[in-house]
Amino acid sequence: MSKRRVTYYYDPDTGAYTYGLGHLMKPHRVSVTHELVNAYDMLGQMHVLKPRRATPESMTAFHTDEYIHFLNRVTPETVEEMTGHGSRFLVGDDNPAFEGVFEFCSISAGGSICASERIADGSADIAINWAGGLHHAKKREASGFCYINDIVLGILELLRTYPRVLYIDIDCHHGDGVEEAFYTTDRVMTCSFHKFGEYFPGTGTQEDRGRGKGKGYSINVPLKDGITDEAFQSVFDPIIAKILEVYRPSAVVLQCGADSLAGDRLGCFNITMEGHAHCVQFLRKYNIPLILLGGGGYTVKNVVRVWAYETACALGIEADIDPNLPWNSYFEWFGPRYRLEVLENNMEDLNVRDGLLDKIRITALQQLQELAPAPSVGMHDVPRESIGHHLGLRSDQVRARDALDSRLAQHARYVYDLQPESDTPSSTSSSSTTTSEKSWDSNSNSDEDDDENDDVDDGNGANNSRSRTRTRRRQQQRMSILTGQYFDVPPPYELTTTAAAAAAAGYGDLGLGLARRAAKRRFFQSGARLCKRKIRGFRMAITENEGSESE
Repeated sequence: MSKRRVTYYYDPDTGAYTYGLGHLMKPHRVSVTHELVNAYDMLGQMHVLKPRRATPESMTAFHTDEYIHFLNRVTPETVEEMTGHGSRFLVGDDNPAFEGVFEFCSISAGGSICASERIADGSADIAINWAGGLHHAKKREASGFCYINDIVLGILELLRTYPRVLYIDIDCHHGDGVEEAFYTTDRVMTCSFHKFGEYFPGTGTQEDRGRGKGKGYSINVPLKDGITDEAFQSVFDPIIAKILEVYRPSAVVLQCGADSLAGDRLGCFNITMEGHAHCVQFLRKYNIPLILLGGGGYTVKNVVRVWAYETACALGIEADIDPNLPWNSYFEWFGPRYRLEVLENNMEDLNVRDGLLDKIRITALQQLQELAPAPSVGMHDVPRESIGHHLGLRSDQVRARDALDSRLAQHARYVYDLQPESDTPSSTSSSSTTTSEKSWDSNSNSDEDDDENDDVDDGNGANNSRSRTRTRRRQQQRMSILTGQYFDVPPPYELTTTAAAAAAAGYGDLGLGLARRAAKRRFFQSGARLCKRKIRGFRMAITENEGSESE
């Protein structure tokens, strides 16, 4: 096979973090994968780099400032207070606030951002970050063992250079976080192959196809238990080939979640190591810039095997490596056979009943056939560095704000969080869909009706009022990836207005005495302007107080 320039990102500190005793997610699997890759002498055939850790500022390219600030400060001792007893940021038990959670996230996100930069500047044909692929994280909330969505951050970096990016997800769980982030744009096409039906996160039907400008650019392939290599390839190959033909992506991001392997502790597919790695081999043939990321995978010895084998596939040497494992520091983990293999089991393939797989494939191909030719976008020269960096202004050199500015900013944040989300009473139970906040009812399988009614003219030049008022209820339930059970959560940003609650929320003793609101007003609907007078009075009070103290 032809040579590819492969860049491999690895931080030795990745395996030092733990989600807690007994938790299914094991960051240590990345370190074991690195040991096996090294034992096969593959490191000398790649450009091996330690990724630059992502800064809080770079993470806010997708996530909210409040969420990043929370992750940077939370500890196991303060998590109950900072999350409002589990009502925001870290909902449920899937995402514990373990020691060093922010550093772990910065490694994962930094690797994906660096991989995207390497691909964008043409320094590599394939970039690998097995510590990435955490596809469930939302804009302001952790989900499904994922805190920071490194995939979205990496794709945003690619979009600075490339007009179109294709994201493919072969994790057993639906790639909901990435799909939601790019649900209304045609510059990113998402395609997810996943288990569907009373399974976390409960989303990803074939009717979820995108919205607005992104209509048709979200492809979902919902599968059932026990799918085998042959069945999986019968849907993967034609669908991906059609996407590449129609969409013509400039770069591809492949999330290689290993919980779709046979025998995974949370997965329910029956795919072997070769069947999983076939996806890498298939995409490599097209010679399109490719990023390989990790993801799920909870039987560690199988995760290590498949990621090491897929590293060999990226190099094009999979036919040359010995299936008998070489000696390494974790050799005893791979007994009793000590071979580079993940075998299928005797699960029944439910996908072949009643021609289900053929229906899924035909539906997906018909959806792709309806798409217009590859969308174009006006591109501009990409600055290689920011103005501040060019002038030598680093974050550690910027003069800190004075005490008055800090207190005013603290006050403004608190006031903003207290604003109602809309002027109508019904807004407390509904919200419109945005690029980064697509949400749906836990029992809803389709948004087709909403899309058909968007911007419909009634014949008199006015938009259909029903399409303007039709909104989705904010999802008030979350599903646990560990148990599969739903649990209720309160609406986001529901705050009390007492001084004690303000202090607990990290805003200090403001003593505003404002009325309690059920939800926050949208920022660009002039909600903040309502409090100009209060902020002005607050500033005057502080100034007068400081003047009297000086006397």
